[in-house]
Amino acid sequence: MAAQTDAKKGKMSTYFKGVKSEMKKVIWPNKKELINYTGVVILISGIISLIVYLLDIGIHRLLALFI
Repeated sequence: MAAQTDAKKGKMSTYFKGVKSEMKKVIWPNKKELINYTGVVILISGIISLIVYLLDIGIHRLLALFI
């Protein structure tokens, strides 16, 4: 039993060492880039939601003609 626990601890330790190593490779955006990326996401989300809304209204009116 103790051998299995030690093996699991070793695997977890290896995993978290890998995570730490990969996190050091991440290139984090600076404040200006983060603000620009956030604005793009909000803009695209708004455009997509408008398209879905217009499609919903169009389909609703089309179905209202048949019913």
